[in-house]
Amino acid sequence: MIHWSAAGRVTAVLAAVLAAATSPTAATAAEGVEPVRVSDAGGLAEALRDAGPGTIIELAPGTYGRGPHAADVRGAAGRPVVVRSAEADRPAVFEGASVQFSDPAHLVLENLVIRNAPHNGLNIDDGGSRASPAHHLVLRGLVIEGTGPGGNKDGIKLSGVDDFLVERCVVRGWGGGGGSGVDMVGCHRGLFHRCRLQGQSGTPSHGIQAKGGSSEIVVRRCRLVDAGDRAVQFGGSTGLKYFRPPGAKYENRRSLALGNVVIGANAAVSFVGTEDSAFLYNTVVRPRRWVLRILQEQRAEGYLRCRANTFAHNLVVWQKGDLHRFVNVGSDTHPDTFTFAENLWYQVGGPVEASTPRLPARETGGVYGVDPGLSDLADPGAPDEAHKAFGHTAPGEEKAWRKTARPLVEWAAGAIEPPS
Repeated sequence: MIHWSAAGRVTAVLAAVLAAATSPTAATAAEGVEPVRVSDAGGLAEALRDAGPGTIIELAPGTYGRGPHAADVRGAAGRPVVVRSAEADRPAVFEGASVQFSDPAHLVLENLVIRNAPHNGLNIDDGGSRASPAHHLVLRGLVIEGTGPGGNKDGIKLSGVDDFLVERCVVRGWGGGGGSGVDMVGCHRGLFHRCRLQGQSGTPSHGIQAKGGSSEIVVRRCRLVDAGDRAVQFGGSTGLKYFRPPGAKYENRRSLALGNVVIGANAAVSFVGTEDSAFLYNTVVRPRRWVLRILQEQRAEGYLRCRANTFAHNLVVWQKGDLHRFVNVGSDTHPDTFTFAENLWYQVGGPVEASTPRLPARETGGVYGVDPGLSDLADPGAPDEAHKAFGHTAPGEEKAWRKTARPLVEWAAGAIEPPS
């Protein structure tokens, strides 16, 4: 079991997580490889069928009316298959079409646009073999917008994917009838880094969701704006036959949101049937109903009940009338096992008592009713010097990344920076 201290440290790190990580160079294309250049959907489909370790496929600028639905596209450690736009400033656009990869391995998708897909924008899965996941994937510089726009349609859908990085991607607008900007089912050891999600305010959708046996998911330095009902959700409600790995008895475990900015949404973070997960060093601005939710939606016998999660070192700012209550606690949960520590809570212009949250467990080191000095609530930067220990710009965020988060996602972290 991993325990989160108030300083965001892990006192027991899973040896199995580190043992499972492979070389971070798996995310890097081989130098000196002559790219395969394509300019239409048919050429792309053919290139993907022929692809093997080290293949680089470059898409000419333009609109591709049909997205690829490819199976078993597999590179190798240090020699991934790379699919990218030939010109980053004029990316290839998949218009009105979804993109799907089934059972890939060592695959990089880079600088592509997926627009107005009627179903999920980008779909990556394990091909239905729940015991053998897709693995070692990098999604970098993708723009996915206008997915759905109604119904349970996701910008990015990942099912049965292990060891992956999603970096500097933008997801704008996704299914407002229960969809998510990013929806993960049975995914493990994944890192979201410097992504931006812009949702549809007031819709029953989610921003980033990890459920169905997911674990070791890290969301770091991302910006989520009006990301529907629940901006970040660890856990959820998944049909039992979809859990990965088979036999998992939890929706989510050991996941972390660190150093993010969350603006709007009905709740900044929802812990739903998860344990040992944490929301640390985030800046939360104007949540519309609650700051956080503690829920249990998976009611099957023998499955983990929501417990032992942490909310610490966050900066939370709202205006009068924004909040229905600070925390929404559902039935069949264990809110008394949560840790609340060293958060700054501030209602703009309100008295101290209006900024003092009613929490289901005692908070240690909280600061209430003190203006942190954010210059712009629509684009919050650092607080003033006296309150620099709180929120996404706090010096402690980097330390928490090194000691707490990075060990959970070592392969993905190695794809963006040297090993620590």
